[in-house]
Amino acid sequence: MKICIVGAGAIGGYIGAKLAQAGEQVTLIARGAHLQAIQQQGLTLRNADGTEELIKDVVATQDISTAGTQDVVILALKAQSMPGVAPSLSALYDTETIVVTAQNGIPWWYFRKLESPYADYQIQSVDPQGIIEANIPVDRVIGCVVYPAAELVAPGIVQHIEGDRFSLGELDGAKTPRIQQLSQSFRQAGIKAPVRNQIRNELWVKLWGNLAFNPISALTRCTLEEICQYPLTRELAKNMMLEAQAIAEKLGVEFGISLEQRIEGAEKVGAHKTSMLQDIEAHRPTEVDAIVGAVAELGKLTKTPTPYIDAIYASVKLLEKTLTC
Repeated sequence: MKICIVGAGAIGGYIGAKLAQAGEQVTLIARGAHLQAIQQQGLTLRNADGTEELIKDVVATQDISTAGTQDVVILALKAQSMPGVAPSLSALYDTETIVVTAQNGIPWWYFRKLESPYADYQIQSVDPQGIIEANIPVDRVIGCVVYPAAELVAPGIVQHIEGDRFSLGELDGAKTPRIQQLSQSFRQAGIKAPVRNQIRNELWVKLWGNLAFNPISALTRCTLEEICQYPLTRELAKNMMLEAQAIAEKLGVEFGISLEQRIEGAEKVGAHKTSMLQDIEAHRPTEVDAIVGAVAELGKLTKTPTPYIDAIYASVKLLEKTLTC
């Protein structure tokens, strides 16, 4: 298949490298020194087991309009970058092109194709002007929950840290031929890609930890392991997660694991810097609106108090402002 990775950084680069190795026609959308390195030397994937592979059989460009129509578009860029990129995505669409949203946090499509009293609600924290939804037809969308951890350690070099699962789901839960074909392509590339009929449940399990550990790490400059092992920050994370759980359950979400199991899972990742901490250290905008702000917004929508989430959200927003202004 022809697959375009929009946002070929750490996670996007990892997906693109694996799919290209499996023989898919991969186009990477990147920029700056990273793009230049890929164009000149190829994309290097450093595996978690210490091995290293150089992938040259990819097309890399900054200009989406030159990539041509695709079978699959994988959006692996950060959530805050989506409004700026969405208007250019139509150049990649053919009649059957699917769009896989591989961002952290609450996605803009969350209430679409869902039986809910909030079916028409537009999540302001993620898509305040409706630009994303206006440019990505909802019928093209396949939801995706990203589990691997990776870092862009140098231009053209992606370090895979751990994890190889990307859960996929149609927004209405159907097991369509297109999602089954996509899952098969991922599996052939050595990527676990289970098809879920309740993708929102799994999205919340991932978000459950992210909404606490990511901003706490950004504020403290500490790793997942350190946050989980220090009693005060572990308790803070737990309180944020309890607030989020109350919201999610009002929206009909079922958590398949306990809160303590989710915390223990984060602790097992070890001395890993979250993506939000990496962004803060690089003085880049963070995904705090999609990961934390959107949950606070849903708290107001469902009339659920979120004092811990609100306080941490405000703190990260101010930190982000002081570092990026």
